[in-house]
Amino acid sequence: MSGLVFIISAPSGSGKSTLVNELRKFVRELDFSVSYTTRPPRGSEQEGREYHYISRQRFEQMIAAGEFLEHAEVFGNYYGTARRFLDEATARGHDLLLDIDVQGAEQLRKKLPDAISIFVLPPSRRELELRLRNRSSAENVHDQEVIRRRLDTASREISNYRLYDYILVNDRLGDSIERFKAIVMCERLRHAPQPPASEDRELVRLAQSCRLEQSRECIQSILDTFQQSGASAVPK
Repeated sequence: MSGLVFIISAPSGSGKSTLVNELRKFVRELDFSVSYTTRPPRGSEQEGREYHYISRQRFEQMIAAGEFLEHAEVFGNYYGTARRFLDEATARGHDLLLDIDVQGAEQLRKKLPDAISIFVLPPSRRELELRLRNRSSAENVHDQEVIRRRLDTASREISNYRLYDYILVNDRLGDSIERFKAIVMCERLRHAPQPPASEDRELVRLAQSCRLEQSRECIQSILDTFQQSGASAVPK
């Protein structure tokens, strides 16, 4: 195993967590980093599954001790990725998947320039709003201002897609999982000492179709739905 690091980012409501959970069922020797946060759990969230929930004082102690690969403060709460997850994956000879927001991903790329980055996009603004409303309802959040803020934040985050190696449009879950799996397996093949076998060609083709430079037409059609809706402008 080559010890690859994968970064996955997405605006809230894009279905990233579901994709990650499904991927881990099919791909072996892929560790996952559970981030730390100072915000309280929401809805059915559980300690150690969505996040490690700690106090602000403890988080700041970890910052001072240099225990984070990256960290950021968002809406008054800290979020961060502990360095120990990378150390543990490296010791096991496993690859590591990091679920990080766009701020943290930018920090991490500076420290780990060889990391492979994947950005998840919703198929449209309308679909994103529907998912955000469903998620907010599941969390017992009915404040329209909170929902609007989440949608505006998601719209701004989408403009960072250019900074990522791969774009994964989460339209049909089954297809999205296959593309996600293809990206990870293709990168493993690319870093392997032997060239890809002939039976791997379709895997490579599927992964390459998600490369940023191959996805621009699809991305543009998604960005257009945000412009047409009158939402916060998303730079093209």
